[in-house]
Amino acid sequence: MERATSQEAHEATGHRGRQLDASRDAALRDAALELLAEIGYDRLSIDAVAARAKASKMTIYRRWSGKAELVVDAISSLRKPGEIPDTGSLRGDLDALAKSSDSPDIRFDAQLVLGLVTALARDAELRQVIREQFLGRGGIRLRQVFERAVARGEIPPGRNLDLLISVFPALVIHHLLIFGELPDASFTAQVINDLILPLAVAPL
Repeated sequence: MERATSQEAHEATGHRGRQLDASRDAALRDAALELLAEIGYDRLSIDAVAARAKASKMTIYRRWSGKAELVVDAISSLRKPGEIPDTGSLRGDLDALAKSSDSPDIRFDAQLVLGLVTALARDAELRQVIREQFLGRGGIRLRQVFERAVARGEIPPGRNLDLLISVFPALVIHHLLIFGELPDASFTAQVINDLILPLAVAPL
């Protein structure tokens, strides 16, 4: 992990008592996320973030101890998932979810995951933030869809929704790791129609 040198840490600590300009935080987080998506975690550096954000390294070290803390904070600050439109049917809701999977925001999220892959095995904090911010956010959207379907009687009560929710992210991550890109909308639709939907509505 990249951390401040002893001199930088001393100088940063000396400035942390001062009030920081909060408007700079968003620009620094955005710069870290852009670089993470472009070059990956291992090649990302505080120098590169500072150059991208047109800031000094000390501006960063006054806020974060190093790149791991910065990256975790930047990912944690990402937008919250929006709700899926309620179309009135499980198939309609899943189709809406499939179409949204091709959005620029989702594709950027995929690039961030790819950028973090090499570091995940070494850093438990990064693994936790990936579970919460990417897999967790997608799971919230799927859970909305499935719980509506249970309430409408389309999915049998007692269906293991957690297992259903885990299927799609697992296949997406597999595709990302093998092919280096997010699956397109047609892949998403096929997984939903051929796998998730039949599993969801099958009798218990």
